[in-house]
Amino acid sequence: MKRKLISALLCAAMVGTMLIGCGGGGDSKSSDGGSDGGNKLVYWAMWSEEEPQAKIIQEAVEKYTADTGVEVDVQFKGRTGQREGIEAALGAKQNIDIFDESADRVNRAWGAYPMDIEEMAKDYEAEHGNELLFKICRETAGGTLKSIPYQPYIYGFFYNKALFKEAGIDAAPKTWEELDAACAKLKEAGITPITGDTAYQNNAFGHHMARFVGQDGVKTLVNDPAVAEKVESGEIEDITWDDPKVAEAVKAIEDFASKGYYSENMSANVYPAGQNQEFAPGEAAMIWCGSWLPNELKNAVAEDFEWGFFCYPSVPGGVDDETANNVGAQVLAINKDSKMAKEAFELITYITAGEFDKKMTEEAMCIPTDKANGDAWPAELAGAKEGFDSTVTFYDEAVGAETNVDLTPVLNESVCKLMAGTMTADEFISACKAASGE
Repeated sequence: MKRKLISALLCAAMVGTMLIGCGGGGDSKSSDGGSDGGNKLVYWAMWSEEEPQAKIIQEAVEKYTADTGVEVDVQFKGRTGQREGIEAALGAKQNIDIFDESADRVNRAWGAYPMDIEEMAKDYEAEHGNELLFKICRETAGGTLKSIPYQPYIYGFFYNKALFKEAGIDAAPKTWEELDAACAKLKEAGITPITGDTAYQNNAFGHHMARFVGQDGVKTLVNDPAVAEKVESGEIEDITWDDPKVAEAVKAIEDFASKGYYSENMSANVYPAGQNQEFAPGEAAMIWCGSWLPNELKNAVAEDFEWGFFCYPSVPGGVDDETANNVGAQVLAINKDSKMAKEAFELITYITAGEFDKKMTEEAMCIPTDKANGDAWPAELAGAKEGFDSTVTFYDEAVGAETNVDLTPVLNESVCKLMAGTMTADEFISACKAASGE
């Protein structure tokens, strides 16, 4: 990226929007968003300091400061610190200029705090913006651009190609019947077909159920308050736990469990036990996770590990097929009360485009954000690229399965027990029905 050109474009874009940053912004002394080299941006980041993403962000920050003279206080909070602290800090008008997390969290859960950046980001989007990712950013923010995407992801089944070959499986499954057949071959070869970590099983269940009833069906099933009016008006069908399609979906998982396709540790695999102790060493052939998995396991798998990926399979008579997936991104947002909006946005361009976006793909095995880096996908994510590019229906996080806070923990525990074979389909439905208030 040509930094001088971008700086000029940003300045031009700000001419008509100089008043955007005039809200309360803590103890910053700048009142017009101008960069005088004596102000400091405050950025709350979702990463932990030792993660590769954090190190690359720190490099981008240092270059930004060297180029502009604007200092940046980056506070690496980690996932837990960010999720537990950012909303309260923003609500208390603590001095924070930039913050990040998933598109769903930033634009929906914390949606009262990001600044509208439609005008500010116009030139950047034209030059660097991935159309799919910007669409997701707008959809999760109610139709307006309030964040810039980075480190995109897709959920799916990662698999060990060598184990598939050992079991005589020639291709990744695209249908439930093909997945059944593949699991049978793996089981016969003495290989655990599927493992997982409890942290991701609501996401897997959301995909599974949506194959039968669609995402709106999942949301009505869990009594998502956001779709209540649409259900009452008849705009979408009210799917309940007594629906035959729901029973069919749950019994399909019960069937896999009865055949021994899931790891017996499914209920006990607290993250990252499943990926570290069963998938990485080759004891299990498949695991459900986001596309950050190869980065997390790059020091745990063998050097010649062959990564495979496929989207959740279609089911007979289902609503959605493998072209419907939970595709998303982490996003960077500017606090609507920031007094340094221009500087904040320029820092975001350093992180999300050009050389540092490319570094993300190389050092953190991330999907590229900048469309100029579209050919920079890591080899480990070649299968994920195929799934990402073929996605036409974009699911929300966990496909809406976690939108009912009363149900979410019960659903997670029950899904894991169902897969482990310690809960029947009928018991699963009864538990979820009770937790949903039905």
